[in-house]
Amino acid sequence: MSVGCGQLAYRLGTDFPPQYVPNPLDLPPVPADFLWLQVVDAVDDVFRIAREQPVVNQPGAVLEGRLETSYKVGGSILEPWRKDSSPGFERLQSTLQSIRRRAIVHVRPHANGYAVEIIVQKDLEDTDRTQYATETTAGQRHDGSRTSRVDDFDDNPQTLGWIPLGRDTTLEQILLQDIFRRVTEKDSPRLLHH
Repeated sequence: MSVGCGQLAYRLGTDFPPQYVPNPLDLPPVPADFLWLQVVDAVDDVFRIAREQPVVNQPGAVLEGRLETSYKVGGSILEPWRKDSSPGFERLQSTLQSIRRRAIVHVRPHANGYAVEIIVQKDLEDTDRTQYATETTAGQRHDGSRTSRVDDFDDNPQTLGWIPLGRDTTLEQILLQDIFRRVTEKDSPRLLHH
């Protein structure tokens, strides 16, 4: 038990070395299809893709690529395999609150290659009360007003909406670094390569 708690304390208390890449990230000229597949593969590892319009960079036709994902509720400390919450504060916040994220990716061709911009939006769930609150809407009223009861009464908190918390720059950096590595580094030799 102490090993598990020690690992948790280490992961929450240890600062990761700052490896910042600019957002938007400039990438060298590569085939547009190859770049788009790398972007889709990197984002698909974290989110479910809702819509995509591939980048086009051909003589006579230059179009910006755009990718949008569905919202995904953040992984908690008890779900370390989930990649949508980065280690440290973001994962702790997703454990203690209902946080959802979604990504929007723009791939813009320019004269020297491509610019890839990733925006990860983060929202907090707004409910009418806490889940284990002592107050309830099923209680008896004593103010003389008449209330009608519905047979299928659900006493769980109701979602009123989502409160925007801004951008999750940590997850943006993780995705940008993954795309940069995929595009610029050579593939490693395969294990069973003949």
